[in-house]
Amino acid sequence: MSNRWRILALMCAFALVVAACGDDDDNGDAGGGNGGGDLEGTTVEIFGAFVDAEADAFEASLAAFEEESGINVEYEGTPDFTNLIRVRAEGGDAPDIAMFPQPGLMADIVRSGSGSGIALDGDLLETVEANYSDVWLDLGQVDGDPYAVWFKAAVKSIVWYPVAEFEDAGYEVPETLDELLALTDQIAADGTAPWCIGIEDSGATGWVATDWVEDLMLRLHGGEVYDQWVNHEIPFDDPQVVEAVEAMGEIWLNDDNVFGGTQAILTTPFGDAPNPMFDDPPSCFLHRQATFITTFFPEEVQDTLSGDSPAALPFFLPGTSADDRPVLGTGDAAVMMDDRPEVRAVMEYLATPESGEAWLAQEGGYFSPHQGFDTSLYPTQAEQLAQEYLTNATDFRYDASDLMPGEVGGGSFWTAMVEYVNGRSAEDVLGEVESGWPS
Repeated sequence: MSNRWRILALMCAFALVVAACGDDDDNGDAGGGNGGGDLEGTTVEIFGAFVDAEADAFEASLAAFEEESGINVEYEGTPDFTNLIRVRAEGGDAPDIAMFPQPGLMADIVRSGSGSGIALDGDLLETVEANYSDVWLDLGQVDGDPYAVWFKAAVKSIVWYPVAEFEDAGYEVPETLDELLALTDQIAADGTAPWCIGIEDSGATGWVATDWVEDLMLRLHGGEVYDQWVNHEIPFDDPQVVEAVEAMGEIWLNDDNVFGGTQAILTTPFGDAPNPMFDDPPSCFLHRQATFITTFFPEEVQDTLSGDSPAALPFFLPGTSADDRPVLGTGDAAVMMDDRPEVRAVMEYLATPESGEAWLAQEGGYFSPHQGFDTSLYPTQAEQLAQEYLTNATDFRYDASDLMPGEVGGGSFWTAMVEYVNGRSAEDVLGEVESGWPS
């Protein structure tokens, strides 16, 4: 069914429901709806963490829906979403839809009380169940009830490199973690910093480091231990977690390995971090970041990505062996905070595979969590490779910090990684996270 007819059918269904409910409502207003079922001219507010180019791409994704439905969708994005959504929910000023980048935070808000999240049901739930695999449906539940409509995903277990310069230097894509460390040593010995790394992100500084630790936990110790860590079935400062942090430190804490040295990691905005790869000659050759990072590449680099000779491509962050290919991923989930027909209409649209096509066409850097998404629409080799990595994964796990309680995954874990880069031991900083784990 095309977007046009899906939306029109949905609007008609809402009109019938609201009209029927109006018989029992002296005000003709069904559960906060507009009473007549006509969604033309209504407004829905979405609050999320998409900013700058990502905010523009998200708004482009909504444009066709707004034109067809007559609903005005107002999007507000902030890099401090983690803190501000708590303030708004607790203060009775929740948006109509909150776009959560962290399931753990989503669960915290949903559990916090009335008006902080509305479970999916009816036609909306049927649409969601038809368009997502079990892994996404499970990730969208809070205490067994479905809340999330997944709009956008990211594959995190990848390393970007400047293709032509990498090949001209004689470097080869590593197949194992040991080979990756050997490549790091080789590039440093040749006189160039192997890695570009930056973790500064306003109130969210530190999440880049937690991603590294999570990827290494999954590779060094496997999915079962990873799950135990996420669920706090092993202490946060378990020796296996310490090992993963120190494996990251083997690269990060060596000034020769990082463009600008270790301290530059703390002051370099994450979106700017990959850009020295594109200096002439490159100032670094490797950057580990999820699929979305292409939207932060210089424009002249972005222009090459859809061609036959892209300036940058990702390779899979290897495991302990060539056959070990675990994937770490994440996503952005829409949660309904107010139950009105126009809000449900927006949620239903976000649940369809078509909802992300405009983002993909305008900015790239979009990866769909929807079943049935037309992968031929991916315009770049990079996105096609990311799909291949996901398809061929030997294991898949969601970003750990996004599943942990919000005060850990979006707070103390981030802070601990900043302290680690500043010189404190892994045991000390992880011990502090453990001691502050909420009961």
